[in-house]
Amino acid sequence: MDIREFRVLERLRVLIADDNPAMLEAVKHMLQNDFQVVAALGESTAVVARVPELNPDVVVLDISMGEMNGFEVTRQLRSESCQSKIIFLTVHEELDFIRAAFDAGASGYVFKSRMNTDLRAAINAVRNNKVFIPEAPIPQYGPGAKAS
Repeated sequence: MDIREFRVLERLRVLIADDNPAMLEAVKHMLQNDFQVVAALGESTAVVARVPELNPDVVVLDISMGEMNGFEVTRQLRSESCQSKIIFLTVHEELDFIRAAFDAGASGYVFKSRMNTDLRAAINAVRNNKVFIPEAPIPQYGPGAKAS
């Protein structure tokens, strides 16, 4: 068996980052049976420091993270040639946040309100080099938006 075949048999390596300890524990508990959770971090600076060392396949990242927001973390990781897929797991359901996430370099976006149904699907989608976008209807605001 060569190394490529061995890698396929391993569980996907996931790093979770959220500054809310209860949410961090809930996500870890939800994912640990299906994926190898390599770290659960509560600070954005720790994410930037540990991702290159741990080399996770997927980073599940909150947007509101204190010192650096998730967009800044993602841009920093991408500038350092990080190959990990990044999925935002967030309370922010506005279209502007979703656009900003993908502009920063994300591969997926999951609303915390739908994490029980969408997070595993998002991880599996990005694992297969697909993009995961929430299916929930998102109101369109701003210039050119039609009032309902």
